[in-house]
Amino acid sequence: MADRIVDKDITRPGMFDGKAHMKNLNRLSDNDTDLVERCLATPPETKSVAGFVPGDGIQRLELKFELQQLRQALETCISRVGYLGDEWKEHGFGIMPLTCRPGQSDLTTNDLSGRYWMRKDDRYVEEACEEYVDESAFSEFDPRFADTYFEEVHQKLSERFPIGRMRILSKDTYNCNSWHRDPEPRLHIPIISNPGSLFIVNHHVTHLPADGSVYFTDTRGYHTAINGGMDRRVHLVAALAYPPVQG
Repeated sequence: MADRIVDKDITRPGMFDGKAHMKNLNRLSDNDTDLVERCLATPPETKSVAGFVPGDGIQRLELKFELQQLRQALETCISRVGYLGDEWKEHGFGIMPLTCRPGQSDLTTNDLSGRYWMRKDDRYVEEACEEYVDESAFSEFDPRFADTYFEEVHQKLSERFPIGRMRILSKDTYNCNSWHRDPEPRLHIPIISNPGSLFIVNHHVTHLPADGSVYFTDTRGYHTAINGGMDRRVHLVAALAYPPVQG
């Protein structure tokens, strides 16, 4: 048998020495290359991102509603008004108010949006935008939708919390809200969603599945909603009318 040359630094056939491979690719070896190699040693986790992960500012309540009835109510309400909010259609999202001030028929643009704060540019200076909305004033459920499942949802939420503006918020595909904070926290009930639909509060990000669950979102902190999926996202969102932050 012919002699063979053995290189003791070569691993067994079929084995891949990732660290040695990286060392060969890198011209230098320093703290940065060591950090990257440690990061590459563990593949990223890719399953939990398709589900809900609780964290600071985002929690799931025990209360739950029937998803199919929520979706039927959505279809019924849209059929009655003929649209799902055209005010911000060019920006990729729509609004359908479900509550109003007693006796009020027309809502202003500020009623649909209201006070928020954001840092608009590279000055990183926080600025207040629009005027405050008194959430507690929106105590009446819109009579146009009085016999829908949404009225029952409003009733059950109101038994537990001070509910202000309750709205249907629709977000188109590949669309993102501004990075901002509001005076009040909110409850989200996803009606139509997809795995690419994410909610972020400060440094926590998670998917909110449409399964009838109710999610508390502390939107007093900086937050945004992202729809990175191929289908629209529709949530029922109820503002909690606790005393507002006046910052």
